[in-house]
Amino acid sequence: MTADETSRGLFTRLKIFLEMIKFSHTVFALPFALTGALLAARGIPSLAQLFWIVMAMVGARTAAMGLNRVIDAEIDARNPRTAGRAIPAGLLGKGTVVAFILLSILLLLYAAARLNPLCLKLAPVALFFLVLYSYCKRFTSMAHVVLGLCLGAAPVGAWVAIRGTIELPALLLGLAVLFWVAGFDILYALQDLEFDRGAGLHSIPVRLGVKGSLYLARLLSLLMVVLLIWLLVELHLGVFFLAGVVLSSLLLLYEHWLLRNGNLARLDLAFFTMNGYISIIIFIATLLEICVNKAAL
Repeated sequence: MTADETSRGLFTRLKIFLEMIKFSHTVFALPFALTGALLAARGIPSLAQLFWIVMAMVGARTAAMGLNRVIDAEIDARNPRTAGRAIPAGLLGKGTVVAFILLSILLLLYAAARLNPLCLKLAPVALFFLVLYSYCKRFTSMAHVVLGLCLGAAPVGAWVAIRGTIELPALLLGLAVLFWVAGFDILYALQDLEFDRGAGLHSIPVRLGVKGSLYLARLLSLLMVVLLIWLLVELHLGVFFLAGVVLSSLLLLYEHWLLRNGNLARLDLAFFTMNGYISIIIFIATLLEICVNKAAL
């Protein structure tokens, strides 16, 4: 095999890996991490800080999704919805995925080290919960909350990267993300309800059924909005951030309206599109607050 063929083969595997881990879905957590950085700096962080925050986020999320695909490979193979994923479909071997995971962990640790000592100390804690999430559905219905904790750590980590401490505003934003993620992950899990029941796996939909899951997801979305309003008051934010919260609330209402009867036909619109918009809206609102209304902060 020539060097050119080897290079193309590596590129193909990398492309399959990025598709397998849904790399594009980094949009869910990254804007909230950047929001945390903006609020911590009460302005625009340095380019170096922003770069290493993004690198840490990319490393953490890539490692998390890779771990999930390896750990769940046998379960995915039995589930018709996930049987076409790269590992069960034979497109990637577990060894290749593990190699990408190790590289991602190294990127996370190096980026954390470049930010500050507390970030590096907290990185192994983040990795523990990333691994824990993939095993949760084998013994607890709280996997959705653990996933929320993993993504909620993003803005907290970004705050730590800027200030070197954990403070109340960081926790409020982190909890808002936790409840937001747990809520939409419960909705996403509805599509695997029958499979999970038959396979003896745990989830909120298995425990509460469709109706109970819909009500709990709505409550979690409401808690997200309450925490964002608390954050607004705590940091004396203004009209731009408030507008972002209001617009995000309307999108959450629309998301739950789409799935109001447990009809999953519009799940992609409710899950991917609406939630992608929400994270970006909060980030843009914060950026405007920082840039336009800085004198009032």
